[in-house]
Amino acid sequence: MREGNENLVHLTADAGAKVAALIAREHQGDYLRIAIMGGGCNGLSYKLRFAPEPRRGDILVRTAGVPVLVDAKTALYLKGTVLDYSHKMVGGGFKFTNPNAKASCSCGESFSV
Repeated sequence: MREGNENLVHLTADAGAKVAALIAREHQGDYLRIAIMGGGCNGLSYKLRFAPEPRRGDILVRTAGVPVLVDAKTALYLKGTVLDYSHKMVGGGFKFTNPNAKASCSCGESFSV
């Protein structure tokens, strides 16, 4: 595992607070793993899950008080991404702002490069 910085991925204060609360509540692991997978309406989609420990080759980014794990393949697509959280009743939840995305869907969960 190697250390990265917020130039790879940055969580806003709202996103960090929500993730920290979910980590405490869910007991699935102390790390947030962000992955990009094939699929979604634009070809690539974001996946968030909790991880109990890093994997070989992971990049660890500490942002907004949360330890975030990113694998090397995901890092290629994620560089400069901001993860925010909105408490709005309609359109709320986690939102990715990815400067590498050429197009993204209205739900904000998939994109293309």
